[in-house]
Amino acid sequence: MDRGKRPSKMLAARNSKIYMDLKDIIRESALPFLPAKSLFRFQGVCRDWKLQIASPFFAHNQSLAFRAVSGLFYQPLNHLPSFISLEPNSYGVPDPSLKFLPVPVHIRSSSNGLLCCQGITGDKAYYICNPVTWQWKKLPIPSANHGPDPSVVLVYEPSLLDFEAVYRLICAFPSSDFDGATEFEIYSSKEGSWRTSGEICFARWKVNSSLGVHVNGVIYWQANQGGIHAFDLAKERLQVLSAYHHGLNACLGLINGKLSLAYATGRTLLVNVLANVHQNTMQMTSHQKMWAKKYHIHLDSAVFRGDAYENAQVLCLQDDWVLIEIGKALYTYDLKTGKVKERCKAPEYGARCLLYVNSLVYI
Repeated sequence: MDRGKRPSKMLAARNSKIYMDLKDIIRESALPFLPAKSLFRFQGVCRDWKLQIASPFFAHNQSLAFRAVSGLFYQPLNHLPSFISLEPNSYGVPDPSLKFLPVPVHIRSSSNGLLCCQGITGDKAYYICNPVTWQWKKLPIPSANHGPDPSVVLVYEPSLLDFEAVYRLICAFPSSDFDGATEFEIYSSKEGSWRTSGEICFARWKVNSSLGVHVNGVIYWQANQGGIHAFDLAKERLQVLSAYHHGLNACLGLINGKLSLAYATGRTLLVNVLANVHQNTMQMTSHQKMWAKKYHIHLDSAVFRGDAYENAQVLCLQDDWVLIEIGKALYTYDLKTGKVKERCKAPEYGARCLLYVNSLVYI
């Protein structure tokens, strides 16, 4: 009889070991792929999970593994920032108004879990912060005058070798030495200082949007008359893309890692993808176009509750969806399924909106 019971005890022991191994697999391999809000909630599962999630090494792994857009920081003029979560049960920040910073701020740019903000009062310094962990760093005052609404872009690419975030902040600003020219000032977290690039742009198209987009080592800003400035970070060289007649309500974004442009006109939403950046230098007889049409969508008045289409503006564009401001309502529109969801009511028209990743990245 005793011999007959031994296999069951051994099987139970093996099952117990399998169960323990599965717990380790979840803790070590699955948790880093979760957003910060979910991870804070999972700290209550057990002591081991709490210690694991609280470690700097785990925060580093999570910043590498989790890259999904989680929501948007949104700030109307003369209002505090707020946060629009795409999945409120999973994504979120503890203080959407960013009151943990030492001064009231305007949101300026975001990149892979980090926000760039600028103080409203005093020296109007730039701050880099993580709104999840409340870590922040005040940057030195730039050498150049960036103006009242600076065209700054934060670039942070998580790296396996860097436990602290290594980032750059790039600003396109009107030159004080050359009338009508544009210069570029760059802050490096490695150097801890600003420097002015040797590149100067004398093109007739001037940067007219403070929101830029970083795509594969190149920063793009919209310019007047439909042009686009493309600044190569490695070469520190500027290319001015030919005019594209998209009106004033266009928005630059990414679709499958490519620069894209979305705009609304009347009851139509148009989305185009950059297909050939070298079209400017090709022969006039070439049939290759710079932009390829991706989506041409009719905005149904029944879906958008009859809001005024003449005021429609695309605020954000990311892969399969866009954020549209119509009247005083903000909607997300799924480009593949056509699903529309009203996210919130805006206190006024024309707010700044930044994509955000719910990351534990350490500054």
